Amino acid sequence: MVSPSGVVVLTDRRLAAGPLVEVVRAAVRGGASWVVLREKDLSYGDRYALASEVRTVVPPGRLIIAGPDPLGGGAVHLSSVDNRPNGVELVGRSWHGFEELSDEDYVTVSPVYASASKPGYGPALGPAGAARLAGKRTWLALGGVDSPSRARECVEAGAAGVAVMGAVMRAEEPEKVTRALAEAVAA
Repeated sequence: MVSPSGVVVLTDRRLAAGPLVEVVRAAVRGGASWVVLREKDLSYGDRYALASEVRTVVPPGRLIIAGPDPLGGGAVHLSSVDNRPNGVELVGRSWHGFEELSDEDYVTVSPVYASASKPGYGPALGPAGAARLAGKRTWLALGGVDSPSRARECVEAGAAGVAVMGAVMRAEEPEKVTRALAEAVAA
């Protein structure tokens, strides 16, 4: 199984500068290699429908669902308290260094930088601190990765990629923002 890398966009329809599917479409055009659909407050039916719609604009197999139900797909991203579901091909977990891990395919480590989306959440680890915390696990840098220089610092520290929400969701030009991050990660 291929683990997420590059620019991984996390959704938040309330932050999105436009319709969520259009923001995701633009991010994918800009180079987002994976998308994590959050939107946990929606009813099951609405969330399932949204996942189906988002799948039409994301490369096949590259949509990860936040939570233990893959909503018809094969990839989930779990919180620290979610149980690992059976029969799912790709499993990631939010990790802050104290949650018990088993055989996740990757973890997000956060916050790497102070985050505008979660003010006061921290302290910020910095790229080197996040790398130390992750150890040999495949990890994505999450939190405050809002510029190409920060994205590049995270990859140079050993992250497989960067998980970005606010910088892309709030952007008037999500394609342009994602492209700049993707180029920095690839450099």
